[in-house]
Formats: sequence, structure tokens, C-alpha cells
Amino acid sequence: MRTQHTPPMPGTRRTARKRLSVVIGAGGTGGHIYPGLALADALRRAVPGAEISFVGTERGLETRLVPEAGYQLHTVDMIPFDPSLGARRFLLPAALIKSGAQARAVLREQGAQVAVGMGGYPSAPAIVGARMAGLPSVIHESNAVPGRANRFAALLTDRITLAFEESRAHLSGSRGADVVGMPIAAELAALDRPRLQGTARQALGVPVHGRLLLVNGGSLGAARLTAAAAELAGRWRERTGVHLLIKTGPAALSDVRRLLAETGADRVATAVPYLDRMDLAYAAADLAVCRAGSATVAELATTRTPAVLVPYPHAPGDHQTHNARVLTDVGAGLLLPDADTDADRLAHLVEPLLADPDRLAAMSAAAHPGRHTQAADLLAAHVLDLAGHPAARPTTAPHTEIAI
Repeated sequence: MRTQHTPPMPGTRRTARKRLSVVIGAGGTGGHIYPGLALADALRRAVPGAEISFVGTERGLETRLVPEAGYQLHTVDMIPFDPSLGARRFLLPAALIKSGAQARAVLREQGAQVAVGMGGYPSAPAIVGARMAGLPSVIHESNAVPGRANRFAALLTDRITLAFEESRAHLSGSRGADVVGMPIAAELAALDRPRLQGTARQALGVPVHGRLLLVNGGSLGAARLTAAAAELAGRWRERTGVHLLIKTGPAALSDVRRLLAETGADRVATAVPYLDRMDLAYAAADLAVCRAGSATVAELATTRTPAVLVPYPHAPGDHQTHNARVLTDVGAGLLLPDADTDADRLAHLVEPLLADPDRLAAMSAAAHPGRHTQAADLLAAHVLDLAGHPAARPTTAPHTEIAI
């Protein structure tokens, strides 16, 4: 299809072109949104005053997370790249054309020089829209096995970046891709867990002394992890020196809190719907039990948090198991299949670890941040290069203290 170029409106796009303007496609879950926000922050560090906005849908966490971070969100009509949609999957081509046209309008309205796709179906329209508008684009693949949206988007751009080398073999056109790591927030990149543990625990309202087990099922929680953790808390209710911090997701919060209260487990467990301050959570924790989303794996590696990883079993291409192996293969984590996750199995794994500080220290030492601490700035350099901006070189994320 021939790409049509629309001349800029007088006094609008010509003026906007003097200032860096980037539109980032990211949405659905925190695993795509938080790296997109880290990129946005890196671009503003490199180019103060840059105009950064996001494209997403009305269904994902982007409707809350993006505005809360201070960025503008434009929503488009897009459906998931999901075979389970049944007959609705045949609507995907029409949805891509419609949402791509909507994203093109956003790109023109913002005077954007570059579009970025962070993966996940809400990001595909940004890349389609850039192709329609004749603008350069770049995608970032966060998982060891790429998702369907980025496998499609990779056909529309020649600039591809990766979080993990392992994904290169699965993505068309990625032979020349650059492994930049996973963009993470500056406060995570500079986190000193041991030094800040007491401060973080006070901020989270959990005991300052003793062992803390963090249970994190991802952006929306994970029913199996939450149920196993709640039952384990019931068994531990008479113990001293141990506490669980359970992220339930908003839907399960009231039921979990009621169960903890009924069993007396609320003495040793705290349930929260969200953990927007993951820097506090990682600093506070001695051990984490969590899903193996790519952002979580990168954060665990960067903060050197020992972990028991429970991959989501229905992830496309079983990519969470591949993600988890980045940590388990070097001894920084243990792998627990989802089907085996219950209170008995969880206790069997975590109790010996919590009782063995030397083992926890060894797991922490085995974790390696790789490029994740610089990934946001490295990806920003690709964006700036495509925009032809003179500041197209990696910046350094500032050292940050925990702000309470």
C-alpha cells in the first residue's frame, strides 16, 4: 500500500518539529507499561521538555498508570492477538486498520517524529500508524519468546531492540537487533536493598525485623499464588519473625483479607491490591514468590532479589518459563510449576530459604543486572537517533534514594 504524506499545518507541525515528540504504544499489563514509562522518563532526562505521550486501549492498566505518571494517554480501538477469541479473531485485520488509522491521527496531532512499540496488542496500532504516516518506528521485545503483537510489528519496522538475547531466534528481521535489556525505573536501577530494608518496611507498614516473603502475582495478581500464600500464612499464624506481603490484585483483595482475618493469619500477612512502589517492595523483601513476566525477571535481577518463580502456564510460547530460566540457570532463583503451586509445595521451598541467610545471599550474588540498569537510556538513544536529535546518546539514570 502506498504511503501518503500529509503536509504539516501552518503553525502546528512545523513548530512541533522543533521539539522532540515521541508516541509510545504500551498497554494491557504492567509488564509493557512500566518499561514504556521508564523509556519516557529517560527521554525526558535526555531532552528536558520533550513531548511524550502514549497510545493504548481503554481496557488495560494504562488508563490508570500512564496518567498517574504524568503522561497523556490516547486510546484506540484494538483487540488482542488471541486465538481464544474464537470467531472474533477474524476481526483482527479490520481492527488493526482502524486502530492504526486512529494512531496515525495521534501521531500527526502530536507532531511526532518517532513511534515506539513496547509489545502487547495495545502497542501494535502505534507501529501500524507510523507506517501509515511514513514515520520511523522502533519496537522493544521484552520476552525471551516474542509475543504475537511484536512478531507482527517486526514486519513493519527495521529497528528492533531486545531485552534478552534469547528472543532473537524467534523474531523476524532481528538479526541486526540490538540487545538493550529491559527498561526499568531509575529508582530500581539504583536500589540498594540491604541498606534501605528497614526504611522500606516502615513505609509499607510491615514488621521491620524478621524475614519478609513477598508474593507478587503480577499487575492483576494471580489466584493460584494468592491462595497458596494465604493458606501458608494460616499455617504460620503463631510464628514470630516472619511476615508475608501479598499483592492480590484489586478483584481478590476483600476475599483474601477476610480469609486472613478468619484464620488469624492477618497477624503474619498483609494483603494489598497494588504495589506501585516496587522499589519499596524489593528493598523490604528477603525472598519473592512471583510470576515470571519479563519486567519482573529484569527487576529481580537488577535488585538482586532471590526468588521462587511460578511461570504463568498459558503465556504464548510458554515465554514465562523461558524468562524464568534467565535467573534459575545461574542460581538466582528456583522454578516452581504453576500446577504444583500450593501451600505444601510453597512451604517446602521457602521455609529452608528463609532459614538460611547464606543461601539467600548466594542467590542474591548470583543475580546479574546485565544491561537492565542502562536499558531505558539505551532504548532512548535509538529513539533519539531515529528522530535525528542531537542528544542521541545514552544518558545515565540519576542515583535515587527511596522517597517516603
